[in-house]
Amino acid sequence: MQIGDSSLAGLAHLRLEVQRERLSSYDKKGGNRDWWTTEPKQKITIANIQGAGCVKHIWITLGCPEEAYARKIVLRAWWDGETEPSIECPIGDFFGIGHGIVKNFWSLPLQMSPQAGRAFNCWFPMPFATSARFEIENESSSETSVYFYIDYERYTQLEPEYARFHAQWRRENPTAGFGDPKRRFAENHDYMWEVWSTPNLDGKENYVILEAEGKGHFVGCHLDVDCFEREKNDWWGEGDDMIFIDGEPWPPRLHGTGSEDYFNTAYGPHEEFCSPYQGLTVNSGDAEWPWRGKNSLYRFHIEDPVYFEKSIRVAIEHGHANSLSNDFSSTAYWYQTEPHLPFPRLLPVELRLPRP
Repeated sequence: MQIGDSSLAGLAHLRLEVQRERLSSYDKKGGNRDWWTTEPKQKITIANIQGAGCVKHIWITLGCPEEAYARKIVLRAWWDGETEPSIECPIGDFFGIGHGIVKNFWSLPLQMSPQAGRAFNCWFPMPFATSARFEIENESSSETSVYFYIDYERYTQLEPEYARFHAQWRRENPTAGFGDPKRRFAENHDYMWEVWSTPNLDGKENYVILEAEGKGHFVGCHLDVDCFEREKNDWWGEGDDMIFIDGEPWPPRLHGTGSEDYFNTAYGPHEEFCSPYQGLTVNSGDAEWPWRGKNSLYRFHIEDPVYFEKSIRVAIEHGHANSLSNDFSSTAYWYQTEPHLPFPRLLPVELRLPRP
């Protein structure tokens, strides 16, 4: 079965042998207790689908009284009986914003909806040939209610050309920068140009957003930076993006000009905004120090996926030539053939929490 064209132009197309299905947390006794409960440290399977199909939409909202609960609760998914998950992320990061922050934003594939962003939505298609399983792990200290819809299409079979969806979270806290905060704080422009003249001719020390092997395409990420060095020149940008395809040497065919440029902004952005494919969802700076604290940006390659035949390494400098020591985290989204490389071990909950 071919996955149908769900764009506006394709809505009139009649499709055969397709069933719309849903798994949800509705009260099976007919009442209004439409949630499942997870105890602290408990894992629950919210979907276990047998057969071929494609998840088309996920909606989740959580009732957890703790701060930063979006970093304490983990979402995982497995396709076709695999032993290693293809999705493993703190749940807030999966739905598009880091730092344990939940707030309103919208993009084409991901949204956090009013009020205060507590309704999480995902429209990335997730095909599977024989099975799909979704799990939520509650690593908070509180009983948490889980409301969910998983809307999917059921097929008689899935055509073999479809790749599997993957999502992975990473964090480096702090990044190993070589810059001197005291000299930056003095607003020494000679020092700034000294740093900006430092060459980076291999990208080996860049922050890594994704490393994958197989055939597939990278469809985007969000980057979450906490500038915890409280100084006036706390601008986190100027880090070039470098996407290495199929083991190519430096310079890769996809080499950018600065962090803000990869996320399709310019000139030290600190105004929050959203659009279908790119946006700046979090900026906690002020007029004096506009980039200090927490920043979050996204870029989705929906119209321009990055294809790879054997492997891909998506990386970005933390400051020009990796000069800055900040708290970097990210979530990458991509499709690929299986099997995929095992993910780096997910950090324990205490090491996932945002800086105060």
